[in-house]
Amino acid sequence: MFSRRDMLQSAATGFGLLALADLLAAAEAKPTDPLAPKKPHFPAKAKRVIFLFMHGGPSHVDTFDHKPKLTEDDGKPLPFPKPRVVSGETGNLLASPWKFKRHGQSGATVSELFPHLSTVVDDLCFIKSMHGSNSRHGGALLELHTGSDTFVRPSMGSWVTYGLGTENRDLPGFVTICPSLSHGGVNNYSSAFLPAVYQGTPLGNAGISSDKATVPFIAGTTPRTQQRRELDLLGEMDRERLTHLGPDPALEGRIQSFEMAFRMQSAAPEVQDLSKETEETKTLYGLNDPVTAGFGRQCLMARRFAEAGVRFVQCSHSYHWDQHGDLRKGHGRNALAVDKPITALLTDLKRRGLLKDTLVVWGGEFGRTPTAQGKDGRDHHPHAFTYWLAGGGVRAGTTYGTTDEYGFYAATDKVHFHDLHATMLHLLGLDHTKLTYRHAGRDFRLTDVHGEVVKGVLA
Repeated sequence: MFSRRDMLQSAATGFGLLALADLLAAAEAKPTDPLAPKKPHFPAKAKRVIFLFMHGGPSHVDTFDHKPKLTEDDGKPLPFPKPRVVSGETGNLLASPWKFKRHGQSGATVSELFPHLSTVVDDLCFIKSMHGSNSRHGGALLELHTGSDTFVRPSMGSWVTYGLGTENRDLPGFVTICPSLSHGGVNNYSSAFLPAVYQGTPLGNAGISSDKATVPFIAGTTPRTQQRRELDLLGEMDRERLTHLGPDPALEGRIQSFEMAFRMQSAAPEVQDLSKETEETKTLYGLNDPVTAGFGRQCLMARRFAEAGVRFVQCSHSYHWDQHGDLRKGHGRNALAVDKPITALLTDLKRRGLLKDTLVVWGGEFGRTPTAQGKDGRDHHPHAFTYWLAGGGVRAGTTYGTTDEYGFYAATDKVHFHDLHATMLHLLGLDHTKLTYRHAGRDFRLTDVHGEVVKGVLA
C-alpha cells in the first residue's frame, strides 16, 4: 500500500517524465515549413499581389478624380468648413493645371498626366472614395502598410505570406523593391510579432537606383557543398539548444533565414537578370529612357518575381509625390517617370496570362488638398483620395465611390484602409476576420476590429 509520500513522489516523477517526453517529441519532430503553400479559406480570385506605392501622396484631383466645379471656382474660398485638425494651413480652391478626358469603353476620366495609363482604363477599377486616419507621412504609411498608425504591427505583405505561404520555396514570399528608409522605414515591411520568416525581403532602398536594388551578397564564394555542411552543423547545434531551452522563435527564425539564403543563391540571380528579356520588353517598360528606366526596372522585376511565385511584391516610387509647392513641375515629373512602366506592367501581365490571378494595387498614403498651399502647392489630405485595382478578380472598367464636388471629402461608398485590406485578403481567398495570430494574450489580425469587404469592386 502506498503512503502519501510514495504517492507524491510517483506523481512528481510522472509529471517530469511527461514534460521530458514532450521535449523529446518536439526535438525529434520534423520541422514544419512555414512558407509551404497553404489552402485559402475559400476559392481565391488572386494568387499574388503587386503593390505600386506612390510615396508622398499623389493628388487625386490632378490625376483621376475630375472636378469641374474646382475649375469653375478656382481661387474662391472653400464653401464649407475644413477639418478641425489639418496637416497645415491652406487657402482658397486651386484648379488642376491639367485637362481631363474620358477614355475607353468605360469612359473613365484620366488627366493628361497619364497618357499611357489612359489606354488601359478598361482593365482598372477606380476607388475614388478612399480615406485614412492620419495626415502625417509616418503615421499614414504605417496605417496603409500595417493597419495601425499607433502600434508596431505586421505589414500586409507579411500577413499575406502568413496566410498563404509562397509558391516558390527558393525565393522569399514577400519582396519589397527600393523601400523607404523614412516614415516608418522597416516597420512598413516588418513581420513584427509574426514569425520572422514572413518578414519582407528588401531589394535596395529608396536611397539607391533600382539597377543596384538586388539581394546583397547573393553570389557566395564558398563552395555550395561546404556551405551545406556548415549549415547542417549550425542547424544541429541550434536544434540541440532548442531541445534544452525550449521554443525560441528568434532562433528558429534565424535557422529559416539561413536556409532561405542558401536556396536563394540559385533562384534570385536568375530572377533579377533582366538581360534575358527581349529588347521589345525592355523598351515597353522604358528601360531605354533615363526618365522611365528607374521605375521601369522595378516594374519589370515585379513581374519576374510574381511570375516566379513570390506572393507579395511591392514597388515604391519614393519619396517624390509630396508637392507642397510647384505642383505642376513635381507631379508632371513624377507621372512621366511611372506612367509608361505601370502601363507596361499591366500589358505584360495580361499578355502572359498573369493579370487574371495577380492583384495590382496603385496608390499613396493619402491624397492632397483641393485648396492651395502657398502659391501652387497642395497639402496632405487623408479625407479623400483615389486608388485603383487591376486583375485578380476585381470588376474591371468600373468606378466605385465618389467625393464631393470639390474632391475634399469622400462622399459616397467610403472606403477606409481597413476596408481595402479586407478586400485584398478576400480576393486572395482569405477571410480577414479569421486570419489571426495569437500574441500577448489576444488574437490579432491585419484589420484588427475593423474592415468590411468592398463587394462593389468584386467581379
